[in-house]
Amino acid sequence: MIIKKSRAEIERMARAGAVVARAHEALMEALRPGMTTLDLDAIAERVITREGAVPSFKGYRGFPATLCTSRNHEIVHGIPSARVVLEEGDVISIDCGAVVDGFHGDSATTLIVGGDEATTPAVRQLVRETRNALWRGLEQVQHGNRLGDVGAAIEAVATANGYGVVREYVGHGIGRALHEDPSVPNYGAAGRGMRMTRGWVVAVEPMFNLGTERTRALDDGWTVVTADGSLSAHWEHTVAITPDGPWVLTARADEPAYPVAEAVPAW
Repeated sequence: MIIKKSRAEIERMARAGAVVARAHEALMEALRPGMTTLDLDAIAERVITREGAVPSFKGYRGFPATLCTSRNHEIVHGIPSARVVLEEGDVISIDCGAVVDGFHGDSATTLIVGGDEATTPAVRQLVRETRNALWRGLEQVQHGNRLGDVGAAIEAVATANGYGVVREYVGHGIGRALHEDPSVPNYGAAGRGMRMTRGWVVAVEPMFNLGTERTRALDDGWTVVTADGSLSAHWEHTVAITPDGPWVLTARADEPAYPVAEAVPAW
């Protein structure tokens, strides 16, 4: 069942999204070679709790940490660890969620440790184009569009670059629960699927691999990796459908809150 949100509820979700955005900004500023993924987790938890919010992931179905930190060939759900020391050129997906007033915000970034020049052009392009696919998908989250429009826009970016599109793990509805209906695949056909309507809030999250789309899960019960060991990138934002377009609730200071409109529209 899809749970539509009122304007007041979406505004509460925007407060949760703003906390997540500030956590990502702190992580982007702090990231450097020699840190552990557990160091990143501690930074995020400090930001979230300082804001009076609660980490969405910690304790969720038994997950032990505030962040999911997935390095290089890891796609999603990596567990932060003091044993995972980040090296220059590593690709790290950082997925973060926070709860404010009972509502969740959820967002992911993929960063290159040491900056863009620390890795190859192919890896830089993978990170850049996965983020591009996120925004192409967000633009399609409009009243009257269909879920297939979102997936088709994302998949088109992957196809143009020859990337594998992860299919087992997809976007999702979000609200009082971290994961709600509907599922939001990163592939599909335009004009197909459920018709979206104002009041929906979803998390759009493309995951592209440099190699095969196939995945496998590790023995820890959480970490998902590429089946062929190729590198992966993952970006995500929480977005609400308003009368005048998508409102990106987890947008950072360097990103537009609206891909289409320039100001918060009247409800």
